Amino acid sequence: MQTKRKPKKLAEEELFSYAVKLLGVRGYSSGEMRSKLRAKAADPADPEKIIDRLKDIKYLDDEQFAQSYATARRDNEGFGKFRVLMDLKKRRVGGELANEAVGQAYAEVNEAELVDQYIERRMPVIAAGGVTDQSKLAMAYRRLRRAGFSPRHIFPALKKYAAHPEELEEPLVDDSADESSEEGLG
Repeated sequence: MQTKRKPKKLAEEELFSYAVKLLGVRGYSSGEMRSKLRAKAADPADPEKIIDRLKDIKYLDDEQFAQSYATARRDNEGFGKFRVLMDLKKRRVGGELANEAVGQAYAEVNEAELVDQYIERRMPVIAAGGVTDQSKLAMAYRRLRRAGFSPRHIFPALKKYAAHPEELEEPLVDDSADESSEEGLG
């Protein structure tokens, strides 16, 4: 029976090289990098030293990371702002900075158009139109919510693709949580 070996702990310079190697693959927030470095550090004080050093040489910049991440998720994935905001928070970007980055990335975006584009690109069965199956429309609604869109933009879009839009019932959804988040976005 094999036993798991403990990962090798790294001294400060090795830890710095490890961090640079990670950043060469993809961007990281300071919070994510801190977590990675803590797992590998021989000395518990080293991760903060490395984070400061990376910031000094501009290899680590949370503001730039958050802005480019939000823009990329909007442009490449077509996600709504609430999804991008949650993703940034999962990537350990601070709430205020995440709100600011998402607010800037979505400032000039028409969310209704973004919903339509998302449906066209990712939901061809719905985009074909004439959908009569209420369960398909409900599934599309849930998928659009997970993609970060507000119900006030989802329903008009789904009504365009429904065979009987008058039968599409809007659920009693408290949109105030979305609106208060939206106000915090910029």
